[in-house]
This record gives sequence, structure tokens and C-alpha cells, in this order.
Amino acid sequence: MTLLAAALLGIVQGVTEFLPVSSTAHLLLAGRLLGHDDPGGVFTVTIQLGSILAVAWLYRSKIIDMITGLGSRPASRHFALAISVATIPALVAGATLSGVVKRVLYASPMVYAVAFIVGGIVMLIVERTRPAPSVMDAERTPIGRAFGVGACQALALIPGVSRSGATIVSGMVLGLDRAAAAEFSFFLAIPVMTAAFAHELLEVRHELSPARGLEIGVGLTFAFLSSLLIIKPFLGFVRRAGFAPFAWYRIVLGLSLIAAIAAGWMRQ
Repeated sequence: MTLLAAALLGIVQGVTEFLPVSSTAHLLLAGRLLGHDDPGGVFTVTIQLGSILAVAWLYRSKIIDMITGLGSRPASRHFALAISVATIPALVAGATLSGVVKRVLYASPMVYAVAFIVGGIVMLIVERTRPAPSVMDAERTPIGRAFGVGACQALALIPGVSRSGATIVSGMVLGLDRAAAAEFSFFLAIPVMTAAFAHELLEVRHELSPARGLEIGVGLTFAFLSSLLIIKPFLGFVRRAGFAPFAWYRIVLGLSLIAAIAAGWMRQ
């Protein structure tokens, strides 16, 4: 049952990581329902490597093109710099606050509920009031706007906020087209989530038993496979329908969690 729970949680991770709905909060809630014990949130963070590998595989041509063009193409250097600059705020926030966040906020479904609702409302407002997009290609994101997206990404330490939601919505506010904002978010996930994975692995390296390592491996594999299946359809859906459906999903889920807590079905 432990490995089955790990596989199911891997699917939840892969499906929700790149949707603006907060994979961390969904993993924590699903873990509660499945009775999956995750001391320190290690499993929750480390299986995100599966989603990183999925986006790196899907965009391998662009990544290779950017790396090989660093010495000769200004556009490649610009995009690499934009991603690097946008990564800094999340690394700083993670290094200074992640311990407190995991100890205090990960254990509180009320935090997820409020973050779901507030994030959904913000998404609806941005969809209605955002400026006309001026950046149609993620690779042409100006450095200043990239830093702004990265600063908003740091808010995703709070479970329920959503890393992809924070980066995509802030990108739209800063003038990126929906699809460009989503693609920039995907690329930005690679260094940020890799750093989070490496940090967690370093922290628990002496406590990883074969059973725990197997759990993580199963969850990571299913996260990789489900992310592969969701990324491209998600981009197509966003181009057609925007983010309002995800916003309403967040609001309904947040209200449902509050109702469950008020009824005593879930501990606050």
C-alpha cells in the first residue's frame, strides 16, 4: 500500500505541477487522504524531480539550442540571463524560509484553503484587467520582467499559492502572452525545482532507507510520466480558454476545505 500511495501521489504531482493549482497543497491533501506519512515534506519535494525531467525532455531541443548558442547568439544569452535572474528570489526565499514554512504551514489545511481562494480571485482579476500582451515569445522576456516573475515565484513557498500560478499570472500582469508566460514558467521550474530537490536530498541523505528511497523512486517515476502527458495539452487549453476554469476550481476547492474544517471532517 505504501508503494501504491507513492505511485498515486506521483500522478497527483505530475498532473498538478504545471497547472496553476498548487501541486504541493494537492500532494499534502492527497497524502492525508491516503494516510501517507511524509516527515518534513521530503517525499513531497523530492518527487518534483520527475516533473523537472519531463519538462526538460519535452523542451530538450530548445534547451540544447540555448546552451550551444551561449557563445555565439545574443538571443540565447539573453534567455539564459532572464532565467538566471528570475531564479534568484526563489533561491533566497527557499534558503531562508523553507524550514519554517514546512514546519508551520504544511500542517495547516486552512492555509491551503485561503491560498486557493485568494489565488483564484487574483487569477480572475488578472484575466479581466491584464494589459495587452507585448511579449509573445518566452525567450524574449525582458530581464526586468523576468526578475518580477521570479519575485512572485517566491510566494509559492506557501502551500496553495502554486509556483506555476504565481509565475504565469505575474508574467501576464507584466505583459507576457498567456502561452509565453506558461512556457517561461516551465523553463523557470527547471533550476528552481532542481535546487529544491538537491537541498532536500542533502538534508536527508543519512536517513534514506532502501524503503524510503524506493517510495521516492516510484513517486518520481509516476510524476515524470504524468507530467509528460499534461504539459502540451495544458498549453493548448490555455490558448483556447485562458485561466478562468483553474481559478474557479481553486475557489471551489478552497471553500470546500473550509467547509470540511468547519464541520470537523478535517483538522485545521
